[in-house]
Amino acid sequence: MFANEVLGKDHFRTRAIVESEPFPPFSCFADGVQVTTGCTMGKGNIELKNGHNLSVTFVRNSKRLKLSLRDEVLEGLRKIRSKEDSEKTALVLIDRPFQELFQIEE
Repeated sequence: MFANEVLGKDHFRTRAIVESEPFPPFSCFADGVQVTTGCTMGKGNIELKNGHNLSVTFVRNSKRLKLSLRDEVLEGLRKIRSKEDSEKTALVLIDRPFQELFQIEE
């Protein structure tokens, strides 16, 4: 949603490059990117890359915006061992300010 505010929402001219580990809960991040931006595998304007961090780079025209999950948040996700842990963590994270969760590079 932050990327939509900064770059404007355009389902066809926005491109997203998601970097994450290739398994849940990390890979689920790509689902949120698809839902909020309209970038989809079907349109070919989202790309998935394997990595050890969790980030997304949005490109629209000549503008770029990179959002990287902060290390301390990522380490907390790595400690999740059960569905219950996952649900508790999600409820805590949803109330945190966006800037506390992500590093922002424009």
